[in-house]
Amino acid sequence: MTETPAMKQPDPCAMVIFGAGGDLTKRLLVPALYNLAKTGLIPDNFLIIGADIADRQSEEWASSLQTAIAEFAGNASAEDQIRDVDPAVWAKLAGRMHYLQGDFTRDEFYHTLADKLGALEQSHATAGNRLFYLAVADRFFGPIVTHLGAAKLTVQDKGAKPWRRVVIEKPFGHSLQSARALNQTILQSLAESQIYRIDHFLGKETVQNILALRFANSLFEPLWNRDRIDHVQITVAETVGVESRGKFYDVTGALRDMVPNHVFQLLAMVTMEPPTGFRPEAIRDKKFDLFTGLETLRAEDVVRGQYEAGTINGQSCVAYRAEPNVAPDTKTETYVAMRVRINNWRWAGVPFYIRTGKHLPARLTEIAIRFKQAPLAAFQDMSLETLPPNWLILRIQPDEGISLKFEAKHPGQTMRLAPVAMEFRYTDWFTPQPNIGYETLLYDCMIGDQTLFQRADMVEETWCVVQPVLDLWAADPAPIPTYRSGDSGPKAADALLSDDAKERVWRAIALPQPHQAS
Repeated sequence: MTETPAMKQPDPCAMVIFGAGGDLTKRLLVPALYNLAKTGLIPDNFLIIGADIADRQSEEWASSLQTAIAEFAGNASAEDQIRDVDPAVWAKLAGRMHYLQGDFTRDEFYHTLADKLGALEQSHATAGNRLFYLAVADRFFGPIVTHLGAAKLTVQDKGAKPWRRVVIEKPFGHSLQSARALNQTILQSLAESQIYRIDHFLGKETVQNILALRFANSLFEPLWNRDRIDHVQITVAETVGVESRGKFYDVTGALRDMVPNHVFQLLAMVTMEPPTGFRPEAIRDKKFDLFTGLETLRAEDVVRGQYEAGTINGQSCVAYRAEPNVAPDTKTETYVAMRVRINNWRWAGVPFYIRTGKHLPARLTEIAIRFKQAPLAAFQDMSLETLPPNWLILRIQPDEGISLKFEAKHPGQTMRLAPVAMEFRYTDWFTPQPNIGYETLLYDCMIGDQTLFQRADMVEETWCVVQPVLDLWAADPAPIPTYRSGDSGPKAADALLSDDAKERVWRAIALPQPHQAS
């Protein structure tokens, strides 16, 4: 049996959370820290300072988060399940939590933060290592980093000890121009090695498992190219609407919200060339190379849509324009589908079809790889319709796993084929661990592993791909196409596939079902 390597223990450190009273802190950050504490992956000498504008005491802030941990710290596949909080683990974590009230747009706040950090770093013995997490609206990213730099809170010696790191949430810019401007701003105060641009999709086990599937199994590498793969479909579907995010979403839309970050990261994991090793820069270099090979999108490569009223799982849904904080005449898209091509040797001629949207039939994230049709020479009585292609399906959520669909002979005296599937589900092979997707990313921030985080050049390359489409949409006076809530998107999205090959169709947006033999 292969021994599991011991997990590296993070250095002692202080973590400062800007936006301590926000939804991200409540639903994701603190529950993830609790899960890390429960598995012993938080250093003994650890300190949390929550910073926000509301006036409250440290004990009050910590108490408000205890309920959130009970609700959100369970497995992502069982989100509605309330978990008991381990009193000993929570007491240890809560004893390290301190709150600082203030306006982090003002200089004096950072002087107060410096004083509080200095005192608490001594009492908690954190060795001066600092992790600043920006769980705030994106308009604050640049100003906070600039203030931190001016107050010398992020100054790091050449030996990188003690270390100072900053975690920045998405959206990283709203356009190519704004992304470049944000990079220029933060790089005036920080070195690239100090910046952790986070994408929570990359914290999911199946996403990380793509690299293991491809590069640890010689079975797949000979098939992973234009000679064997017909096309790839990437689907990120949500049943929810914009909920309480109307003010943010109506100036953002599906393309900005999902494609340059989440979806292109999935695309990179599937299509990047093999790295020379699993060092962070080796993997990030290969991702960057992949992004530089993406063709710029044209108008005919992209379809957008906006949801109308409808029904999902028996529940009535209002139209997007009837949602709170959404303009009644808005043209913001809640759905986008696109055809992406990669100009390199491995993928020349292979289309990648991407779709993401809200108020779709099921909550589903998957990467479906369709292999080319087998020759009919041995099955001359059959048509292409009766000899279906093979699929390799990587399920990101829900029910994480991998499925391989292929043909087998049906029992009997005649040569009759039947589709079968090999299924791998994480829960069948491994003991489920409480995981909401941020644990790995927070742990990597503390140990200084940037593998799963974007570099400045990667961010700008992905914006280069989508910016022409945003510009076209901004200048287009035509009404935005619509789709009923509960449908799979606007009908025009079907043509992205069928125009390339008449037999190509989108896979159904439906939850995986237990396999039934034919």
